[in-house]
Parts: sequence; structure tokens; C-alpha cells
Amino acid sequence: MEYSCVSFTDLPDEILMIICQKLNNFDVLYCLKGVNQRIDRIVHDSTFTTRLNFVKWSKCGFISLLHCDTILDRYCLQILPDIHDKIKCLSLEASSMKHILCATDYPNLSSLALYNIDEESIRYLSTKDLIADDYYIAVVILTFFLVYIMYLCLDENLSSEIFKNQIRALGLVINRNHEGYEMFETTANIFNSIFVVFTRLTTLILSESSYKNRVRLAFNVSLFSNFHSSTLLRLFINVQCFDECLCILDGRFIHLHTLYVDLSNIHSSDEIQTQADLPNLKRFSISCNYETCDYNDTIPPLLHRMFNLEELILCLTVYQDNMFLNGNSLKKDIINHMPRLNQFSFSIESFIFINNQINLPSTEDIQCTFVDFSNNKVISYVDYFAKTGHGRCLSYTYPSLMQYYGIITNNFPGGSFINVRIVSLFDEHPFEHEFFNRIQKSFPFMESLSIKNDKPQNFKKFSGSLNDNRNFSVIEYPFLNELTLVRVHDDYIEQFLLHCKASFQDINLSINYESLQRITHGFTRDDTRINCVKINKLDLYGADKKHCNYLQEYFPCAKICYRGIF
Repeated sequence: MEYSCVSFTDLPDEILMIICQKLNNFDVLYCLKGVNQRIDRIVHDSTFTTRLNFVKWSKCGFISLLHCDTILDRYCLQILPDIHDKIKCLSLEASSMKHILCATDYPNLSSLALYNIDEESIRYLSTKDLIADDYYIAVVILTFFLVYIMYLCLDENLSSEIFKNQIRALGLVINRNHEGYEMFETTANIFNSIFVVFTRLTTLILSESSYKNRVRLAFNVSLFSNFHSSTLLRLFINVQCFDECLCILDGRFIHLHTLYVDLSNIHSSDEIQTQADLPNLKRFSISCNYETCDYNDTIPPLLHRMFNLEELILCLTVYQDNMFLNGNSLKKDIINHMPRLNQFSFSIESFIFINNQINLPSTEDIQCTFVDFSNNKVISYVDYFAKTGHGRCLSYTYPSLMQYYGIITNNFPGGSFINVRIVSLFDEHPFEHEFFNRIQKSFPFMESLSIKNDKPQNFKKFSGSLNDNRNFSVIEYPFLNELTLVRVHDDYIEQFLLHCKASFQDINLSINYESLQRITHGFTRDDTRINCVKINKLDLYGADKKHCNYLQEYFPCAKICYRGIF
């Protein structure tokens, strides 16, 4: 039998194209550009040259693909100058953006995404050390970013036309490398500077490298007159409170038709009564991770101004007097006011105080109110908590794009929630091992998990002796980096510290000292030692530094912080 060897370059163009399409554009260009003229013709196709992404996401945040000089030089000297006129979209990390933007001219570049923008990435531009109060660090970050962009505009190898006239879409992913403060304040002149530099901007996206780095903008009222754009059509932004949302919609963006806004809190405002209708707005999304008691005075009145909306997304947690938000109230207060609405997605968690009420609505009662929502699959479930005297109802459309899920109980119906990073578990009934398995599968990219449950597990083993946990499947948490086990029964500490039940890497653990001491048998237990070695920060409640020496031996990789009583 005769064997033949077919090389990669011997394959027909159609097969080569299919293979290359399975790879990312970065690898296609780096590995194949310059092999021969035929391969160059294939990799020069718009499929591989229109959008170039030099960034990838990891558990630690966004990192540059241009991590060594060899790769950077090959792109800047050999690849980019050859395809510069084909590039329409660039995604760059702060450490390499100047090299890429100055490597050649980009006559057709219209979209720019910049990651890990912080004061350190452009520190070298200043002749003095940066000095900034933590409270104003967001201002420093964005100001220096704009100084940096203006500096690039003046570079003799980089035409300012790229920024002035070409860039239509701008995305900023801001990195916050500091702890112990909230980035509450920035000012409207920062936005004004963006619109001065990018005069034809139609899309602006302000994001963050992770939920922990979320930068919320709080505008300085005295500078509102300079904060506007006549070209902006789409805005994606995080703001501090409801008033900032109203400011964005007060007419300063006259052609805005798409607004996605995430808020820290929602409180009633007198401003909403004095503002005009918003006939140009077609797509609107509002989300808030914290509960509001002012839903009726804020959200419906705002939405009534948007009578031409075609797409609406709500992600809210609200306190009501005595009735859950349900399909009937959403139709009466929202849908009936929007004749053009054809896509309505929501996740609404509502709480009521049950006191001595009788005939409280069941899950089936709530679900029946959504029978007319034919364009969406709606999932609802109700929990009542006797100890705290309140009821809770969660209703949401599925499949879901929500960032926040709300409190999760044993009634959780499952599903896939790939955008949720923060998960909170609470119940007055125990969580069993299989429940945690369902949680991990439903929230595969979960980064933060907090648990509140003082009920012991019923099924701590499947067989064997009382201390035999070996028959449980190990649940892996590949992206988990924050775990809070402060108000829990000891069983849930075992659920995560026993290596035969849970697997994770490099997490921050918040926990009570006495509980931790019990579960680790005075910091001598071998079954918990493996996972304790993987903890890189330990927030201990109810302990003092006299325990430091033996704690550090049991948690050799952890920075140990001693807190008060939780």
C-alpha cells in the first residue's frame, strides 16, 4: 500500500478557508502571513482582517496577546502595514495600544475598543508622580486616558483624523487596581472631552474588566451644560443613581435611540415630572443590583415618556407594599403605554411584607398572570420566609441575558445564566450537595458567591461512616474568586473546604474564626488543608492577631485580615 503526505499548503483554497475560519484572526495572521503568495491571498480576506482583537479574557482580567516583543514586532513591522487599509475594528490593551496605533495609518478604522485603561498605563506621560485621592481616582483614570489619546493625535506617525473623523464606535474597559474605595465621582467634562476628541462618535461603551472594577459615573451638575453630542446614537454606561439616568435623557443627546444603563441605586426624583417625552428612543435597558422602594414613582413614569420603544430590558429588585409585581401590573403600567414594543425582556425580583396576610399568591398564581406574554418564555417562582416575615417573587424571561439573578433558594428552577457573575444563596431550608452542583452548572462563570443558611444539611453522605464524604462528586468552580461563608451552618463550610466536595483556585474567603477553627479541627485537619492552601486572602471575623502564627501555617498563601464581629 502506498502512502502520501499532504502538507497544509497543498490543500485547496476552500479547505484552507474553512480551517482558518475555525481559528481566531490573531493566530491566522501571525502564523500564516508571509508563508507564500497563495496563503497571503487567503489570510488577506476580509474575514480575517476587518476585525482584529489583541486582547483575551482570563480569570485575572483582560490581558494582551502581544505579550512579548517578538509578537509585537511581527505585527507592527510585517503584518499591520500590509493590511492596514482593510482594518475597520481594533481591540487593544493599554500596554500595547500606542505601538499598534502608531505602526501604520488606518484609513478605514471606525471602531476602537481599549482595555485596562488606568493611570499606570500612561504614567510615563507625566513628568511628575501621580497624586490622587482615592475618591477622585476615576477622574484621574479617564482624564489621563484622554490626555493619552490627544498625545497620540499629535504623534507624527499617527494622523489625528483617526480620532477626529473616523472613529464612530468607542469602547473603554476601565481597570481599577486598588482596593478599599468606591469610584463614586467623575465629572461631565470628562465626557465632554471624549466628544471633543471623537467628533463623529455614534456609539460609546463604558465598561469594566470585572464586576469588582465597576466604575460608576456621577456627574457634576455645574458642568452639565458642556456634556452633549449631536451624533451619539448608542450609549452603554454605568451610573451612580437614578438622577444621572435622567440627566442623560434631558436632551443633551438629541439623536440617541439606544441606551443601556446600569445603576447603583434608584430613588424618587422630582426631575422626572419636568422632563419632556423621548420619541427618538427605540431601545432601552435599565438594571440595578440593589433594591428600591421607589419603583412606582420612578420606573413607570420614566417609561411612559418612551412611547416609541421597540425593545425594553428591565432588571430590578423592588419592595412593594402588599402585592408582587406580576404580568398584570407590567401590562397595566408599562406594556399598554408602548404600542410599538415588540421585544420585552426582564428579571424582576419583588419583596412584600406578609405580616398576617392570608391567601398569599403561589408560584402558579403568579405564572398565570404571564399567560399573554406569548413572545417570551416567562419563569416565576415564589418563596415565603416565616422568620423574616416577608415574601419574595422572581419573574424573568428565558433565555436570559441578565447580569443579576437575585437571591437564590431551593426553589431555583435551574437554567443557564452565562452573564451572571455574582450569586447569593439564602433559604430557611438546608442546601444539599446536589443543589450546589445545579448552581455551578447554571452559573458557569460565577465569580462571587455568598451563602446565608443556618440549617444543617440532611444528606452529608451517601454511604459509609459518619465522616465519609468520598461518595460525593467534586464540584469545580473554575472562575470563583470570592466566597462569603459568614452566616452559615458549619456544613456549608465543609461543603467548600473539603477537597472531596469542592475544587477552586485562588479565592478570597470571608468567614467566622470560630466556625473555621471547628471545621479544620483547630487548623490540623488534612481533609480541609488542600483547599485552604488555595485561599489567597482570608477575611476573619471575630479573631485577633494572636492567632496569626498557626493560621499562616495552615493558610500559607493567604493574606490574613482580621475583622470585627460580623
